[in-house]
Amino acid sequence: MCGRYTLASSPTSLTETFPEFEFPDELTPRYNITPSQPIAVVPNNGSGRVEFYRWGLIPSWAKDAKIGNRMINARSETLAEKPSFRNAYKRRRCLVLADGYYEWRKDNGGPKTPFYIRLESEKPFGFAGLWETWKPSGESEPVLSCSIITCAANELTEPIHHRMPVILDQDTYDLWLEPDECPPTTLNHLLTPYAHEDMVAFPVSRLVNQPKNDSPECIVPV
Repeated sequence: MCGRYTLASSPTSLTETFPEFEFPDELTPRYNITPSQPIAVVPNNGSGRVEFYRWGLIPSWAKDAKIGNRMINARSETLAEKPSFRNAYKRRRCLVLADGYYEWRKDNGGPKTPFYIRLESEKPFGFAGLWETWKPSGESEPVLSCSIITCAANELTEPIHHRMPVILDQDTYDLWLEPDECPPTTLNHLLTPYAHEDMVAFPVSRLVNQPKNDSPECIVPV
């Protein structure tokens, strides 16, 4: 799964890596992003603007927003069948902007070891994501929420955890962000493990275990 990640790149790095997107002024460095928080995404609404959606997808038919706490990830293998994700997969896709993520390795019955995983280039990237609009009862504003798609781990990350988030190549962004409906058959080939030789992983402090810790120390190798 993917339950914690970072987006700490400088504004210059973000605009150089994603020149096609419009960034808001309020985007600040984040070193320990956790579920239920607003996260930076580019939805396939044709605007090209980076927006903030709640992490944890709330299906349009949900009766309670709490269901989103169980929907932070969506398995790539079952997107087309799962009622919670199948319509979003065809119509409501997004990029979740990031520059690294955390995963925990089980170590012989002891405490799990957190690892930080990023591109070798240290550049930011986009996770494949899905988004939904949920309208609560009463006069409340609609809630925009999203989920990060996961796939089988690659050779680098498999010893840490058997799943990893789908990281999209930049030349696939146009297809993934196509505003019109797309059948799964045109998208399935994108949901594959990222090339392991272009990534690095290293253990970091258990500071990251606590959501309140959101500082550069979280990504320092130990």
